[in-house]
Amino acid sequence: MRPHHGGNLRTAETPASLPKEQRGSNGNMRTVLSLAPYLWPKDNPGARVRVVIALLFMLLSKVVTVYVPIVYGNIVDTLAPKDGRAMLAVPVALLIAYGLARIGGAGFGELRDALFASVQQRAVRLLALRTFRHLHAVSLRFHLDRQTGGMSRVIDRGVQGMQSVLRLAVFNVVPTALELVMVTAIIWRMFDWRYAVVTCVAVLAYVAYTTLLAGRRGRYRRTMNDTDNDASTKALDSLLNYETVKYFNNETHEAQRYDHALERYERAAVRVQVSLNMLNLGQAAIIAIGLTLIMLMASYDMYDGRMTIGRFVLVNTYLIQLYQPLNFLGMVYMTIKQGLVDMEQMFALLRVEREILDKPDAVALPAHGDAGEVRFENVHFGYQPTREILKGVDFTVPAGHSLAIVGPTGAGKSTISRLLFRFYDVTGGAVLFDGQDVRNVTQDSLRSAIGVVPQDTVLFNDTIRYNIAYGRPGASQPEIEAAARAAQVHDFVLRLPEGYDTRVGERGLKLSGGEKQRVAIARTILKNPRILILDEATSALDTRTEQDIQTALRAVARDRTTLMIAHRLSTVVDADEIIVLSDGKIAERGRHAALLARDGVYARMWAMQAAEQEEEAVE
Repeated sequence: MRPHHGGNLRTAETPASLPKEQRGSNGNMRTVLSLAPYLWPKDNPGARVRVVIALLFMLLSKVVTVYVPIVYGNIVDTLAPKDGRAMLAVPVALLIAYGLARIGGAGFGELRDALFASVQQRAVRLLALRTFRHLHAVSLRFHLDRQTGGMSRVIDRGVQGMQSVLRLAVFNVVPTALELVMVTAIIWRMFDWRYAVVTCVAVLAYVAYTTLLAGRRGRYRRTMNDTDNDASTKALDSLLNYETVKYFNNETHEAQRYDHALERYERAAVRVQVSLNMLNLGQAAIIAIGLTLIMLMASYDMYDGRMTIGRFVLVNTYLIQLYQPLNFLGMVYMTIKQGLVDMEQMFALLRVEREILDKPDAVALPAHGDAGEVRFENVHFGYQPTREILKGVDFTVPAGHSLAIVGPTGAGKSTISRLLFRFYDVTGGAVLFDGQDVRNVTQDSLRSAIGVVPQDTVLFNDTIRYNIAYGRPGASQPEIEAAARAAQVHDFVLRLPEGYDTRVGERGLKLSGGEKQRVAIARTILKNPRILILDEATSALDTRTEQDIQTALRAVARDRTTLMIAHRLSTVVDADEIIVLSDGKIAERGRHAALLARDGVYARMWAMQAAEQEEEAVE
């Protein structure tokens, strides 16, 4: 169905924008808390066990890693010359312990990562799937106001950001903080408070400096994301409308628009890179100053005889071992920060509320059955509260009968089909299917009972077989071919070199308008709906193609309740009843002959279209 038809103008819609995200630490904390259910799933005890064991291995890895310098210092003291002589006996036990400790530290870390890998990937998969399903569940109003290219980029970056946060935050930030506490306690215990204070001050300065610049880089990153979305959207729109660009010879114009978006992305990306260089430089300076102060203190104590060579090597090893993850922590922190920024918009998508919801006690319509009755009772509806589109529409379509809805553009024709399909809910009155208010039945069962053949048929960039089978996924090849025969497209498909395996291209552009319509009809036939909606299914086709399609549509509509939304009146002359909409109200109703005899709105529309057809024939 065309988004602009039946009065559903874009200007008449309430924009369904994303919720405004909290910025700074509050927004980041909200994003982090949103991850918790995916790391600790309620319905997956096995995943919880793996998380616990992985955390245990993380603790063991850090304990062993912190113990390694102590063994190394004892080895140095053992091998150091005493009374002017070096020990000849090699401390074999200490060397073996040193080797085992290093192997243990690395081994526990690898086991930790191996155990957590399945939890991490499952969490990423569930979040991506939940976002995808949610986007299909939100209202049509939301999608009409969004840009698909930008939204796709939001999801891609959000999934990648989640992978970074899970991989780095859980097993890099926490272990490094734990190691810092343990190393500080050991240094205080083995040396004195001065070493611990210098170590803590250096670390706190490092963290403060990193946090300060990270906030600025986060703003730059958001700007870069916004410009990236803009560039991606412009490129996607331009390529999807390739023919339109060619028709108007606007390749240069499109290139300039795309380049303008890339230029803004370039400026933001340069700021991100320069700020990263300043961050790395400051971090290196803080680490170097802290390490130098510690070594000066240790040298002075060694000169006074208060420290052995092994202890000197021990404190130096501890600091280097501590500052190495801290140096890596800078990159980790920035990656996590960027990952949280990337995840903000994806979680915002998940917080978009569904406009149309099933009631808790909603019942399901029968999966299969005879044609159903459709009734509109004093229906009022508007896309905005200040502009009403339908103003008290009443009609009934008995089971197995057909109703044609005609009228000028903007009268509300396609709005009727959208209310029946429950893309929107009425603001007054009721829409009934077999006597049940559609608001009291499940959306899934309602939409399973309705088949739609729109004017603007959009096919998936896949094979003809896939596009026909989309009406009922899992249908067998004989069923697909039977539907194709009914839609008069089977012979055409067989003439193609690849038959049903022929790919139709982006939006089905490799097929003509009539061929696409026949595929759409075959898809609807395969769905086997109880109610059929023909939303101007032939108005964009030439007369001969229209006649062929009409033959196929009559076969589809047989024994089904059918609503025909039409602009070309010649397609509805056989309808059991025709209603003429004007300004949201039913101006006339009746069969074709009776409406012509009344010499009213319908008759004038018929005469006008007949004159236009005569002019076309003369030309």
